[in-house]
Formats: sequence, structure tokens, C-alpha cells
Amino acid sequence: MDRSQSIDPHVADLGRPSAQRAAWLAIAAVFLINGVTLASWISRIPTIAGRLALSPGQVGMALMALAAGALVAFPLTGRLVDTRSSATTVTLFALIMLLALPFVGLAPSLPLLIAALFVLGFGNGGMDVAMNAQGIEVERFCGRSIINSLHGCYSLGAFAGAAIGAGVAHVGVPPQIHFPIVSATGLIAFWWVRRWLIPDRRVARTGEPGPAFAFPPRALWLLGALALCTSVGEGAMGDWSGLYLRDVLGTSSGFAALGFAVFSVAMLAGRFSGDALVRRFAAPRLVRIGGLLAAAGLGIAVILNQPVVMLAGFGAVGLGLSVVYPLVFSAAGNHPQLAPGRAVASVATMGYGGFLAGPPILGWLAELTSLRAIMGIIALLAAMVAVLAGATRTARTAR
Repeated sequence: MDRSQSIDPHVADLGRPSAQRAAWLAIAAVFLINGVTLASWISRIPTIAGRLALSPGQVGMALMALAAGALVAFPLTGRLVDTRSSATTVTLFALIMLLALPFVGLAPSLPLLIAALFVLGFGNGGMDVAMNAQGIEVERFCGRSIINSLHGCYSLGAFAGAAIGAGVAHVGVPPQIHFPIVSATGLIAFWWVRRWLIPDRRVARTGEPGPAFAFPPRALWLLGALALCTSVGEGAMGDWSGLYLRDVLGTSSGFAALGFAVFSVAMLAGRFSGDALVRRFAAPRLVRIGGLLAAAGLGIAVILNQPVVMLAGFGAVGLGLSVVYPLVFSAAGNHPQLAPGRAVASVATMGYGGFLAGPPILGWLAELTSLRAIMGIIALLAAMVAVLAGATRTARTAR
């Protein structure tokens, strides 16, 4: 392949499939690497907590450090994307994330674990914004929607990282060995594909990049609300689906584990088919259909309240919400009045707030009401996704 064509595609012929394919494969690999790296840590939380004799509250403190690092990174990354480039920024934060992972496994105490997780979260948050910004550039280069399949690659990487983590934990490989291997493999893979990351095409916007730390502009409030509803719904499936099947419907632990598995498989399928669907139906209509599917599927399941029907409801949520988060990023990055870096960082911050605030708020509401009521709230949030679908009209769809 002619490297000059893949490095500088904006001056090359946009019809060249080889350059477009190389750019897509490169950013898809970045999403995959991010998913594997983050899931590697998540899969070894029980092992690390046991080795350091951490209480549940101390584990919560460690997880908050990961989230805090990401929240600090979001606005800084948006500024870097707008003043430098998404390719340069994703390289910087990928190196931070991959180099931080081994120190998480080596941390001998809670304070050092918190410090290592803050850096890991900082790298992950920055990589999240920058790789989505680069994905939007590749969308422009290819002239069609690809963002859903990129998020599908992240989900596939997370699945692979979790499976590998479970496997090495089963045979007794400690994180001190596991994490450096993941890190070294990720660094080699990233260094190989980074050559095909493409330069940003500067598009005239009426808005300037703005300061690094700023409240999201009003033009993004609806997109931010859409990201918030989606992230709370996605997070709730991980937090509560298994507990609902076990504690409310009285299933076995093995059956209860199927709840999140069905949700995850449905989301993976939706993301890999989402780009073809968005080219056919356009982003707002597809998001509206997805929100209605999730709301109706989970709502009916809660009413009938049977184990197999609930599994179908969880699958409907995964399928329905699968395209929303990727299209929120695409709509923000293609907003005609805002610099793409800041726009992507703003909706990422609001969406991440849902992952942060959702679990404790829903837990508090469950104490006041019931887990069944929580599932009803998730169905209502999915309905709100359908209501807010019009905010994605700036998402990239077709050539």
C-alpha cells in the first residue's frame, strides 16, 4: 500500500478503496485495543481486591479514581483534538493508558492502586474522546457511516479482554504478569496501525474551540441528554439485570448471568449492523426506532415478569440502544457550529455522568421502591431516547 495515500487522504482520491480500508482498519483496531485493555482491568478486580484485602467501600474508592481520571481528561482531550489533531491525541492517550495498566497490577497498597487507576482512567477517557474524533474523520474520508461498527469493535475487544481475563484468572496467572503482557501486545499493535491514522480535515465552524474546561454549549444539551439516558440504561443492564433475575424472579445464579450476556450479544449485533441501517433509515429515525424497541421490549417484559420474557426484554434494550451512543458522537463531531474535539468531549462528559451517577441513584430508588420499579424507569429512559432522537440529525449517514 502507498503510505502517502493513507497518511494524507484528504489530498488523495476519495474513491481509493485501499486508503479507505486502511483508515477504517486502523481506527477499528484502536477501538478494539481500548476495549481489551479496559476489560482486562475489570476482569481482574476480584483478584486485586482479594490480594490487597479491600473492602467493598475501598473498591468503590478505587473505581471512583478511574472515573475521576476520565472526567479530567475529557475537556483537555477536546482541546488537544481541536488544536493539534485526533491522530496525535489518540496516540498520546493510548500510550498513557497502555503504560499505566501494568502499574495497576503491581500496586502494593490502596493509595498506589488509586493513583494508578487515576492515570489509567485519564488515558482511557482521553483515548475515548480522541478515537471517536478520529472515527468521525474516517467517516468523512469514507463518505459513509462507520461509527457503529467501530463501537462494535470496542464491544468485541471488551468481550475478548474479559474472556482472556477470566481464563488467566482461572489458571492462576497473577495480574502482575497478565497486565504487562496485555500492555506490551497493545503497544505493539497500536504502534503498527498508527501509521494509517489520518490527519484531521479542518472544517470551518462558526464556533471556536473554547477553553479546555467549560460547560457544554447549549447546542449540545439535547445530545448530552440523549447520551445521559442511554448511558444510564446501558449501565443498569450491567448492574441490575442479573440481580433482577435472581432476586425478583428467583432464578439460579447461572440463569441470572444470562441477563447481561443476552444484552451484550444483542448490543454487539446491533452495532455491527447499525451502519448499514443508518444509511437506509437515517440517524434520527433509527435512534427513534431503537428507543421504542427498548422501551416496548423491556416494558412488556416487566409487565409479564417471567424469566425467559425478561431475557428477551434485556435483549431488546441491547439491540435498541446499541446505535444511540455511537450516533451521538457522530452527530456531535459533525455539528456545523462547533469544533469537533470540544463537541465530542462535551457529550462524552455528559454520557459518562450517566455511568457514574446512574448506579447509586438507581440503587437508592430501588431501596425506596423495588427492582421492578427500576426496570420500569429504564423503560421510560428508553422512551426518552426516542423523544430526543432528532438531536442526531447531524450524524454522518451516507456518501
